[in-house]
Amino acid sequence: MSKPWRIGILGGMGPEATVALMSRLIAATPARDDADHIPLLVDMNPQVPSRIARLIEGRGEDPGPVLAEMARGLERAGARALAMPCNTAHHYAPVIREAVSIPFIDMVDLAARQAMAKAPEGAPIGVLGSPALRQIGIFDAALARHGGRAAYPSDQSALLKAIRDIKSAGPSDAAAAILGTAAADLAAQGARVQLVACTEFSLIAHAAAEKAEAIDTLDMLVEAMIGFAFGGASGPHKGEGGGECRSMSGATDIINDRETRHV
Repeated sequence: MSKPWRIGILGGMGPEATVALMSRLIAATPARDDADHIPLLVDMNPQVPSRIARLIEGRGEDPGPVLAEMARGLERAGARALAMPCNTAHHYAPVIREAVSIPFIDMVDLAARQAMAKAPEGAPIGVLGSPALRQIGIFDAALARHGGRAAYPSDQSALLKAIRDIKSAGPSDAAAAILGTAAADLAAQGARVQLVACTEFSLIAHAAAEKAEAIDTLDMLVEAMIGFAFGGASGPHKGEGGGECRSMSGATDIINDRETRHV
């Protein structure tokens, strides 16, 4: 097994989701010994300004500059790529990419591509996540790039309540019931394939899987991180920008370029 590359994680949004990402990454890595695992640099920063307050309520500090500084710090510390286990925070992906010269692994685009590969032709893709996702249209845009369209549960306020409850008290049967009801709503709209598009909901993803074929965006991020870390003998280097790439298993190449630097 080749020596894996070091990946930086922009974490803390929320903390339990960041730990879940790391746990799933360890479980999914084909390691025979400690040294076979992927080296990680984790900026666990729960003080990143609230994405929900900024995007839904129109108040509070802009998370963009904070995320950009986190990204720069991870690059300076030796990260060869960046990952962020928060779907809503991907709204700030352009700011993060502009701040660094290493790839940003985009789980929103990866999940949209996977959903389109699995969904029946013409069927909508269900999106289970923060109401902010619908407002900013991040999955609408990602799915449209691959010829698809998004569908959303009718009761967005219930989803927001479940997210806040998980953030404050952890996963619960009540939150799982809310997610299950939302997944059933989407299935009734014709969305047989649904994205678990909030990393708090990744902690109760089984509730969605009971109603439809659920794709957890956190699992897509894990797969992409492993593909990047073990994808080849050479790849993007800090400060280079002319098409250096590293192949990934089951996904497009990561291109280290100012305009197209994502997977």
